[in-house]
Amino acid sequence: MMRIHTEMQSGGFTLIELMIALVVVAILSAIAYPLYEHQIEESRRTEARTALTELAAREERYFATNNAYTSSANFLGYGANSWPITVGSGYFVLSKPSVNNSANPPYFLLTATAVGPQLGDTQCQQFTIDSTGAEVSYDSSNGVSTSTCW
Repeated sequence: MMRIHTEMQSGGFTLIELMIALVVVAILSAIAYPLYEHQIEESRRTEARTALTELAAREERYFATNNAYTSSANFLGYGANSWPITVGSGYFVLSKPSVNNSANPPYFLLTATAVGPQLGDTQCQQFTIDSTGAEVSYDSSNGVSTSTCW
């Protein structure tokens, strides 16, 4: 009786299969990482907008009881903190409110400006809201940005 010796292939990958898998992972990473970064920037923008609308509400509450707006952090409920005040996760700061109580009607302008890594978001680096409710955003060149920021 003759025995026939057959070779069995091992269960591993060939070099070509590994290279194909590596290329697929690289392509997916090249697409996914920028999208992830964009989502992170947008979530930080949300923190800035929320902080500004909260500050505007505080100004309106102060106005309702004092018939004037204020730029005092203490009177607005921020304690003894001085301006600028870091908000959210630290990617935006609120500047001292610009207040004009002698105007008719009295007026305020609030600003949140990007700091640190958020400066990489060149599309929406600064947000403002005023006493009329007008919301404006500015890009890195200080030009008015698109409505996608607000």
